[in-house]
Amino acid sequence: MEEKYCEKFEWMQNRLEELSEAVAQPEIISDVPRWQKLSRERAQLEPAVSAWQDYLRLCAHLSEARELCDDPDMGDMAKAEVKELTEREKEEAEKLRLFLIPQDPNDQRNVILEVRAGAGGEEAGLFAALLLRMYMRYAERRGWQASVTSMSDTELGGVKEAVVTIQGRGAFSRLKFESGVHRIQRVPVTEAGGRIHTSTATVAVLPEAEDVEVEIRQEDIRIDTYRASGHGGQYINRTDSAVRITHMPSGLVVTCQDEKSQLKNKEKAMKVLASRLYDLYRTQADSAYAENRRAQVGTGERNERIRTYNFPQGRVTDHRVGLTLYKIDAVVDGDLDEIIDALTVEDQAEKLKALE
Repeated sequence: MEEKYCEKFEWMQNRLEELSEAVAQPEIISDVPRWQKLSRERAQLEPAVSAWQDYLRLCAHLSEARELCDDPDMGDMAKAEVKELTEREKEEAEKLRLFLIPQDPNDQRNVILEVRAGAGGEEAGLFAALLLRMYMRYAERRGWQASVTSMSDTELGGVKEAVVTIQGRGAFSRLKFESGVHRIQRVPVTEAGGRIHTSTATVAVLPEAEDVEVEIRQEDIRIDTYRASGHGGQYINRTDSAVRITHMPSGLVVTCQDEKSQLKNKEKAMKVLASRLYDLYRTQADSAYAENRRAQVGTGERNERIRTYNFPQGRVTDHRVGLTLYKIDAVVDGDLDEIIDALTVEDQAEKLKALE
């Protein structure tokens, strides 16, 4: 492995030792936010350092085998071992390079996922409902917790817009590639002539902000309460439990009505607001860099029509990686790993090129 990469792993190993000592210090243990931050950094470094130590042991073994190649009694055996270990060394070195890819600091966070109907009228709303169920099922498959924060229905049982909180380790790392415009091609239930229609829905995936990262001043928000509407029986319609929070400086509005408790609805709405503000501030901070990058390499944006769900042909095509799967029923039932894995590999490959 190249010396410049070895130096990075040596730094990681030294940093891990520093963090291991730090998180055991009483003054840091008593400072919970700081302890949590250092513990997360330590947990992120541990796999890389462990792989690096395994690689060093492999290299030492390879070096010993090479020294025995000239031995009259063990030379043939040593040469065969050198050949095998050399191949393993190349494979392990390639795997190690993946640890050098800059990690998205949001990868391990929970997710605020938003689905909105796009072009296509009632069919777009039904498509949005299909996507919402797909992500709920995917969360269930991964063992994550998913709860609907707010939802606006259409007359035919579709979704105008819905906001979901998904809690689980690595949720953002798996779902972040889902942001963008999704397209469906099928014969709508409202189509009497059997013609195939094309409709769209948009998905936004935001990392859930931590309380310490976004300061929301009370004087900057207006909180309104009202009676919840929609499904939920008589109780939901006769109490002022629903909450609408308006962040006046940014104009962001968040509603929550899924809980019977006004306090719980307020807490959920504040979390969604914090995540949207975090995403807004992050976007603003990155805008100069993004403009400069677009000027150098073109837009490279993947927001438009990232995926097509074609029901007559039974296929799902992700246009960013050119992947087509003929198992549309499984995909819309939450079997997304094959698509997400392909997008992750593509992302890693691009970052490795940049690293080189």
